[in-house]
Amino acid sequence: MRFRAFIDGAARGNPGPAGAGVYVAAEEELPAEEHFEALGHQTNNVAEYRALLLALRRAAERGASEVSIASDSLLLVQQMLGRYKVKAPHLQPLFFDALQRAKTFRRFSISHVPREDNKKADRLANLGADASERTLAGETFTRER
Repeated sequence: MRFRAFIDGAARGNPGPAGAGVYVAAEEELPAEEHFEALGHQTNNVAEYRALLLALRRAAERGASEVSIASDSLLLVQQMLGRYKVKAPHLQPLFFDALQRAKTFRRFSISHVPREDNKKADRLANLGADASERTLAGETFTRER
């Protein structure tokens, strides 16, 4: 089964209240899905990787064998393709986790898309950042979608 997702991460202030968003395209008989996650106080690059990990978890839960990811983060895409090194120590565990998860699928691809083509994932990442802002401000957060 194929799994196609658009991912995005957002951090206000960088670092700041952060969120991860994943828009899963409809495939065969499965409907489209929307996921977001509040990440607390993080950097934008951490949020991008957390969005990728969220998408890979969902792909595994769906039993996907072919995974295609689209991201507007050129850094993340180039690092996952092995074209850029992951120099930041705090990103290395996230990178290696994503790399190991990606290897569990028969086919894995990741590509860069312009930001304007990633609006659904961007909206979801911002919902996660909104939830982080509320949580960091002391409000309780319940995830409902």
